[in-house]
Amino acid sequence: MAEPVREELSALGAIFCGPGEWEVLSRSETDGTVFRILTRAEGFMDADIPLRLVFHLPVNYPSCLPGIVVNSEHLTRAECEIVKEKLLEQAETLLSEPMVHELVLWIQQNLRHILRRPEAGGGSEKCTSAASTTVDDGLWMTLLHLDHMRAKTKYVKSVEKWASDLRLTGRLMFMGVPDSSENLQSRCGLKWKEMQREND
Repeated sequence: MAEPVREELSALGAIFCGPGEWEVLSRSETDGTVFRILTRAEGFMDADIPLRLVFHLPVNYPSCLPGIVVNSEHLTRAECEIVKEKLLEQAETLLSEPMVHELVLWIQQNLRHILRRPEAGGGSEKCTSAASTTVDDGLWMTLLHLDHMRAKTKYVKSVEKWASDLRLTGRLMFMGVPDSSENLQSRCGLKWKEMQREND
């Protein structure tokens, strides 16, 4: 982890020092750092809206954009997605410098303007989703199981493209299955041994 990123994380921990305002969720030399900030921003009708912001700082941050997840029980999913997009747009103007605190300040000052725009008028479905598809920290987890994969390279490229288009991060895992010919031989061998026992 680069020294400016260490300093930024230390400063964020000092700034968001209230109960539950700051939590490091994971730290890795290969995947970067994921942390959560709980804050409030002035929303529509001057109401304080609690926001749960999860940031993923990749290893090459701040040269690249952080991953951002926005969650709030007071916003619809569509509104959460719009807030996330606006934060990413703002982050593009801050590339190559530590930006998380700037982004939090920006959303605190601009949330009400974002929510007043027509594109923010989403449905009534709240931003938090069922416990089966998300964990408390706002990170969403999905398992995609592919059966009968014939062209592994083609599938991997498709999944990588989907992940890139949707700005997802994750892992591809391949579960080993014995070759069908080996499987057939072992089954035949087992039957033959069972038949031998019966005949003995």
